[in-house]
Amino acid sequence: MAKAHAREIFISGVVLSATALIMRTVGVAFNVYVSGKIGAAGMGLLSLIMSVYSLSVTFSVSGISLAATRLTAEAVGSSKKEDIRHAMRRCLIYSLSFGMATFLVLFNFAEQIAVSWLNDVRCTSSVKLFAVSMPFISMSSAMHGYFNALRRVVKSASAQFLEQFIKISVTSLLLTLIAPRGIEYACMAVIGGGSVAEIASFFFTYIVYRYDLRKSGGSYRGSGKGLTRKMCRIAMPVAFSAYLRTGLVTLEHMLIPRGLKKYGASSEHSLETYGVLQGMVLPIILFPTAFLSSFNTLLIPELAQASAGGEKRHIDYIGERFLRFTLMFSFGVCGVMICFSHELGYVIYNSHSASDYIKTVAPLIPIMYFDSAVDSMLKGLDEQLFNMRINIIDAASSAFLVYILCPKIGIMGYIVTIFASEIFNLSCSFVRLMNVTGIRPRVITWIVKPMICALASCTLVRIALEAVRGIAYSYVSLFVHIILVLGVYVLLLILTYTLDREDREWICSLFRRR
Repeated sequence: MAKAHAREIFISGVVLSATALIMRTVGVAFNVYVSGKIGAAGMGLLSLIMSVYSLSVTFSVSGISLAATRLTAEAVGSSKKEDIRHAMRRCLIYSLSFGMATFLVLFNFAEQIAVSWLNDVRCTSSVKLFAVSMPFISMSSAMHGYFNALRRVVKSASAQFLEQFIKISVTSLLLTLIAPRGIEYACMAVIGGGSVAEIASFFFTYIVYRYDLRKSGGSYRGSGKGLTRKMCRIAMPVAFSAYLRTGLVTLEHMLIPRGLKKYGASSEHSLETYGVLQGMVLPIILFPTAFLSSFNTLLIPELAQASAGGEKRHIDYIGERFLRFTLMFSFGVCGVMICFSHELGYVIYNSHSASDYIKTVAPLIPIMYFDSAVDSMLKGLDEQLFNMRINIIDAASSAFLVYILCPKIGIMGYIVTIFASEIFNLSCSFVRLMNVTGIRPRVITWIVKPMICALASCTLVRIALEAVRGIAYSYVSLFVHIILVLGVYVLLLILTYTLDREDREWICSLFRRR
């Protein structure tokens, strides 16, 4: 039974991962195009606007995606399909209410937000533009939660493809038409293209959702009693946690340029430094999460169903392997980022400062990726209240550290804050996961062996390439070199029994028909 469930997760995850990888690749390429159009200072201003955008999305969504996923998954797990329609109707009303409230606040107070929060009146029009998309984003979030719970991954993926295509097309057109007028209009072009794409994606998602609901959503039999209370019990802790955490993160991002100014940088240079790290480097560091984020999402309904059915062995079986494979993957990515940091910064952005920051932040990759997997497991096991407390403490501490460190040591203060934040969050979350499951880490197999294999594979390939022909600076050669490193890394994992025979047979079984 555990293997059957694992296979379903794997196949759905492969579809979503392929979608995420394509979209992330296109997104990074588009990010490079945008940074070339608007410059590092423009990326800095855009990153500031996006911090308020993230806070606004948090308010409009208010935890509804997780609630829709959990309610739908539990209805399927307990064979009460009639509850799906009742639950989703409540989720859509909830999301529309919060989305409209967020829109009204943003649109009416856009100038005050731009001046008081972002310290730049040029952001006013961009705030108004993304305000329009808030109700559509919130309702789309509820429907994607429904699709994730039922593993209708193709339908979710098709909406994402459409959104990305429209976003790139509209934004490119707007950048050509109005970006030459100045940095304010360049930001408006990017934000406006995104808003148009999100609205179009909502209508497509809603049509697909209504069609799917008629086929598999059951009827309106019964009253759905207790579902509103259950929805709020799931969504509201996540929402309040997200409000505080995203609010504090937004404050943190506002403090960074101001702290850099106090450190001695000019206003323009502060935006440039912040734009390189936040708008250029971190997207590269997080790019490989396209392979993991889809599995993280699918893990939530799977663990929710298993928890509702009391299947503790299934939880441990899925969780232990997923966490171990996450670490193997993340150490390989970490090695590649460090080994080819100079080439990545030069080939992608033609920026030496981007190369330096990639090498500096790359050692954090295993912690970041592993923490994301642990958080997904805790959400699936109904531990969102614990996550709420840890996230609030984490965000408050990060804002305080940025406030103290950036004026004293510049951008390194922000980097130190990122490291401290991720280590603290993972430590608390993983201890909690061990307390509520039977999962126990094996340091040698999970950490030491993958770390040594990653170091060895990068060193061997780097020495061989430099001895034979050197490292070429092009997209194709860099891609080939990275694949070569990963190939040697996987071979070393097998030779050291980190990826043992049982693991390989388990992976192969996921591809075979039951």
